[in-house]
Amino acid sequence: MAASVRKVATRLPVVVILGATGAGKSKLAIDIGTRMNGEIISADSMQVYKGLDIITNKVTEEEQRACVHHVLDVVSPLRRFTVVDFRNRALPILEDILDRQRLPIIVGGTNYYIESLLWKVLISPPEDQEESGLLFDREDAADEMMTDADLHSQLAAVDPAMADRLHPNDRRKVARSLQVFQQTGVPHSTLLQEQSMQEGGGPLGGPLRYTNTCILYLSCRQEVLDERLDKRVYTMLEQGLLDELAHFHSEYNKEIVDANRQDYTRGIFQSIGFKEFHKYLLLEEGQRSSDIGQQLLQEGVAALKTVTRRYARRQIKWIRNRFLKRPGGNVPQVFQVDSTHYPDRWEEDVLQPALSIVQAYVQGKDPPVSPVPYEEPRRVDRYTAYTCEVCGGRIITGQLSWEAHVASRSHQRKARRQRLREAMKQHQLDNTQQSSEASASSGEDDFAQSLSAMLEDKKD
Repeated sequence: MAASVRKVATRLPVVVILGATGAGKSKLAIDIGTRMNGEIISADSMQVYKGLDIITNKVTEEEQRACVHHVLDVVSPLRRFTVVDFRNRALPILEDILDRQRLPIIVGGTNYYIESLLWKVLISPPEDQEESGLLFDREDAADEMMTDADLHSQLAAVDPAMADRLHPNDRRKVARSLQVFQQTGVPHSTLLQEQSMQEGGGPLGGPLRYTNTCILYLSCRQEVLDERLDKRVYTMLEQGLLDELAHFHSEYNKEIVDANRQDYTRGIFQSIGFKEFHKYLLLEEGQRSSDIGQQLLQEGVAALKTVTRRYARRQIKWIRNRFLKRPGGNVPQVFQVDSTHYPDRWEEDVLQPALSIVQAYVQGKDPPVSPVPYEEPRRVDRYTAYTCEVCGGRIITGQLSWEAHVASRSHQRKARRQRLREAMKQHQLDNTQQSSEASASSGEDDFAQSLSAMLEDKKD
C-alpha cells in the first residue's frame, strides 16, 4: 500500500518528476521551480557529462538561468561515472537545498538514479578504499582475461545465492557482486537481504530516505509521444546534431575507433545517436555528401527514431514496475498529469494540476486529486535460472523472462522444428519396426511351410 502524505511537514517536500523522454519533464520542472522557489537536480546519466548538449537534450543556458540546475554538464566525457558517484554527489546537494528552505526538484530520464536518492538501495564502499584499485571493476571487467564463465564461477565460490540469481553472461552485474564482496567482505546477497529487512525496507531494497516525497508522473498518449519524438529528431538535426557528433567524434572518439576499442556501452558513448551514426561518422568529411554518405545518414536518422521510441517505452515500463507496482509498503504516492495536448493545453492539463499537488505537500495537506491506483505486483520468482534445451541450453533468469522467452517467435519456431524432427524420427522408427515385424512374420510362415512339407514326406 502506498505511503500517505504526512500531515505536518518539518521540511519542504522532495519533488520528483517521472516520465518518458519527450513528455515534457524538464519544462515542468522549470515551471514549478520558477514559481515555487525551487532548484533542480538533474538525474540523467548522459546529461551529467560535458558536451553533446543537443543529442542528450540538455536544457539551454537561458533555462538554466531561469532556475538553478545541479549535476548537469559536470563530468569529463572520458571519466567513468556510476550511479554510486551520482548518489554521492547529489545527496549533499539535495540536503543543502532543503536546509536552505528551497524546494528540491529531481527530474531526469535515468530512473535508477532517482531510485538511488529516494531509497537506501545502494551499497557504499569503505571511505578509505579507492575504487580504481578494485580487482573486479564493473566498467573494466570486459578488458579482463577472465571469461564470463570464469567470473560467474568466482562469484559462485563466494556468494552462491547471488550466482544463482545472475545470468552467467550478465558480466557487469556479476563483476559488481564480486566488487561488493571485495569491498565489504560480505556476500552481496546477504547485504541486500539486510537492506530489505530494515524497518521500512522491501523486496527491492532499503527504506525511503525522504518520507515527504511528492512524485509527479508526466504521461502522454503513446502515438502522440511517438510523433513528438520523431519531430524532435528533425529539430536536433536543424540545431546542428551532425556537427556536434562529428566534432565530438574527432575530439574524443576517433583515437578509440582507430585502435578498434570503441565501446558504445560505456559513459557518454552510450548516448542515443553515437551508435546509430557510427558508420556515417567514420566517413571522411568529403564522403559524407556522396550517395553512400547520404544513404548512411538516412539509415542513421531512421535508427535514431526507432531507438528513441524504444527507449521511451522502456522508461514507461520501468516507472510502472518500480514505482506503480513496487512491492513493499515504502512507496510514495504517484500523481499523474497528462501532456498529450502540449503545448495547447499545458497550463490546464499539466502545470496547474501539478502546482496544486506540490502546494498541498508544502502545506502538509492532502492533494486535491487522487493518486494513481497502486497496482498489486504479480508474485513471481525473479531469480530461478531456467535452461531451454530447445534453444541449445540457453539460460533464462526469472519466471517472467522465462515466460517471455517461451512465448517468443524464435523459441516457438525452434520448438516447431524440434517437434517435426521428433515426429519424423518416430515415423522412421515405426517404419523400421513394421519392416522388422513383417520380415519376422514372413520367416515364420516359410518355416511352418517347410515343417509341414517334411511331415508329409514322412507319412509317405
